[in-house]
Amino acid sequence: MADSTKAGLKKPAFTKVDQLRPGTSGHNVNVKIVSTKMVLQKGRADGPQARQLRISECIVGDETGVIVFTARNDQVDLMKEGSTVTLRNAKIDMYKGSMRLAVDKWGRVEVTEPASFKVKEDTNMSLIEYELVNVVE
Repeated sequence: MADSTKAGLKKPAFTKVDQLRPGTSGHNVNVKIVSTKMVLQKGRADGPQARQLRISECIVGDETGVIVFTARNDQVDLMKEGSTVTLRNAKIDMYKGSMRLAVDKWGRVEVTEPASFKVKEDTNMSLIEYELVNVVE
């Protein structure tokens, strides 16, 4: 297992949780699900399009730290505590000044083999508060 050096990376490149930054996207991340909490469940079973909106916030992480992952609709079913998932083409959304990891329609959530790493829960990237600053050149 290679450490976090950039040398010798093969495609696809995987990002560690502590390398995630605001405004970035295209991340491939292997994470364990620490906890999951349903925050929104609404929708109508009747009507021409039976649509239901479900959102859960999950604490996911690897050996470098944890971050809040916002799971939407079908992704919610894949987010089981203790399981390992690969998030492909994930992006960082900002919510009230903190980072949230998300996978939109251009990405994928895949359940994978259980990871051997121990999640570093004391480094929560979503607890770092960012302030939007305009840079004048």
